[in-house]
Amino acid sequence: MDNVADQGAQGKLGLLARLKRGLAKTRQGFSEQVSTLFLGAKAIDETLLEAIETLLITSDFGMPVTTEIIDDLTKAVARDKLSDPAALKAALRTQLLALLSPSSNPFTLSAEATEVILMVGVNGAGKTTTAGKLAHYFKASERSVLLAAGDTFRAAAVEQLKTWGTRNEVEVIAQHTGADSASVIFDALAAAKARSADVLIADTAGRLQNKQNLMQELAKIVRVLKRQDESAPHHVLLVIDATTGQNAIEQARAFMRDVSVTGLVLTKLDGTAKGGVVFAVSKALGLPIQFVGVGEAIDDLRPFDPELFVEAILDVAE
Repeated sequence: MDNVADQGAQGKLGLLARLKRGLAKTRQGFSEQVSTLFLGAKAIDETLLEAIETLLITSDFGMPVTTEIIDDLTKAVARDKLSDPAALKAALRTQLLALLSPSSNPFTLSAEATEVILMVGVNGAGKTTTAGKLAHYFKASERSVLLAAGDTFRAAAVEQLKTWGTRNEVEVIAQHTGADSASVIFDALAAAKARSADVLIADTAGRLQNKQNLMQELAKIVRVLKRQDESAPHHVLLVIDATTGQNAIEQARAFMRDVSVTGLVLTKLDGTAKGGVVFAVSKALGLPIQFVGVGEAIDDLRPFDPELFVEAILDVAE
């Protein structure tokens, strides 16, 4: 048992180190400045709280999250519950974890029947790449996978998904460019069921939230899937480009009006110094962040672990 526990602890440390590397830009921006603030402060005063507030805003936490954090910290200081910068930093960590509470339940698949994961999001968010990396993740978890090329608007998207299929040794169900996306995904589900696949990952075309006809197509895909399986799609993952910052929240809300989004995937976290958007998105949308992309490698799409994420950006552990 001790060996198993040791291996689990080593695995956590390995993931933490990898996450820290992936979040290098955020750590250089937010983490190092946090450490500087707390190391340089001898007492908690208004100047320190204002500096924390400025740092949160510039790190893309957004005003609602920033206001909530600063208000709570200010009240705790007033009640003499926080007496030194070390206690303040610990309180900040607790607050950050609380903001990520919607993500406390990890992504799971049923062991009994084929489940459908529908990938949605705006153009350029990384849906097709995410679908390919998810296929790798599930195969590594010894799950059988099928991919559906539902982005029929772009020939390049179909070819890209086929490349991911070849790379992962996963079958891709596709039709010609311009084919009806709902029809492709419907046929893919039939194929997945016939092959007793554990999961069907369905890519869809990127769409802007203000293009109502394209948004309605998502609703059509859901309706068509339900003709074959009333419980499908079992997961609707909204893929968000973390580098778009606060704009991602309004994009997400638009998608949530047209389809029942069940979880979020934040891509390109390695490309931004403003990792605070993770907290802003979690607070605003109340949806679990299920996966995060922290690099370009095939296994750089990781299940989201709130505790590891907070540790990585606060530099609590090495």
